[in-house]
Amino acid sequence: MKMYPSARLPAEWEPQRSVWLTWPGNPQTWAGYRDQVKQDHAHLVSICSRYQPVDLICTTSWRAECERCLRAAKADLHQITFHDWPVNDAWIRDTGPVVLKTETGMEAVDLPFNAWGGKFPDWEDDDRIAQRVSDLRNVPCRRFPMFGEGGGLESNGQGVLLVTESVWLNPNRNPGVGRNEMEKLFQSFFGAREIFWLQGGMSTDDTDGHIDTLARFVDAHTVVLPIPQADDEDIRILTQNARKLAASFHVLPLPHPLIQNAPASYANFVFLNGAVLFPSFGTKEDELVRSVFTEVFPGREIVAIPSRTFVEEGGAVHCLTLNEWA
Repeated sequence: MKMYPSARLPAEWEPQRSVWLTWPGNPQTWAGYRDQVKQDHAHLVSICSRYQPVDLICTTSWRAECERCLRAAKADLHQITFHDWPVNDAWIRDTGPVVLKTETGMEAVDLPFNAWGGKFPDWEDDDRIAQRVSDLRNVPCRRFPMFGEGGGLESNGQGVLLVTESVWLNPNRNPGVGRNEMEKLFQSFFGAREIFWLQGGMSTDDTDGHIDTLARFVDAHTVVLPIPQADDEDIRILTQNARKLAASFHVLPLPHPLIQNAPASYANFVFLNGAVLFPSFGTKEDELVRSVFTEVFPGREIVAIPSRTFVEEGGAVHCLTLNEWA
C-alpha cells in the first residue's frame, strides 16, 4: 500500500479559501419542513457570506427560489459562487471531498457514500460531489476503498484522528472490516499518526454516531464534548466517550440539550475565518454554550445559528458545510 507521509488533514481552524454548502432544493427531502428549512438554510449561507467566499451547489431549476431566499436573508451575493450540479440532499460535509495539504499542494480523498449505510434512497448524485469539486479545483483525488463520511473524521491538524467504531466498522458500510485494516487506510490516505476510537454515539443519530456530534478539537490538545444530563438515554455511551478522551486530552464539557428523537449537539459547530458558528436549539443551554465558546475562541466572533429544523432531519451547521483550505 502506497504511503503519503506528507499528507495532512488540516485542523478546521486553519485559514480557509471558501465554505461549501448545498441548497436543500430537492422536493423529496425535508418533508414537513420545506419552507422553514429554506429560510434557515438561507440564513446560514448569509452568515457564512459575511466572513468568506461561499461555494453553493444549486441546480438551475432551484436558482431563482434560492436567490429570493438569500436576498431575504441579506446574503452577500457577490461572495457566493453557484454550481449547477445535481444533488440528492444538503449534507455536504458527508458527500464532499476530504481535502488534505501536502508538500506540493492540495490533495482530495473521495469517500464512497451510501447514505449512511443505505438508510435513504437515491444517493448517486451525492456520491459524485467529491469528484466534481476536485475536478473544479484541479486537485488530485483518490477514491477511498471503504464507505464513510466526512462527518465521521475529526483532526487536530497534527496527525491525530478521532473516529467511531459505530461508523467505520459498521456492517452497513464496511462488513467484515476490522480496526487494524481501517487504521492502515487512515494512515495511508489521511496521514494519520495516531487514531482514537470511540465506541459510538447517540441513539437518535441516523449516521450511527458521527464524531462531529461527539468530540471536536478546539486546539491540538483540547476537545469539547457533550456531557449528558442524568435522564439522558445516551448517558452511558457519552460518559464512556468523555472518560476515554480525558485520558489523552484536555476535555472541556458542553451541555447536552434534551430534544426528543433528535441528535442535538453543540459539538456540531463550524469554523469560518474569524468566526465560529454554533447550532442553537431554543433551549436554556444556548447562551451557556455561547459563553463557553466565547472563552474558548478568543478573537473569533461567536454566532448562533437556529438549527432546530436542521436537527429534526439529523444534523446541524457542521453537517451542512464543508471547509476548503486556503
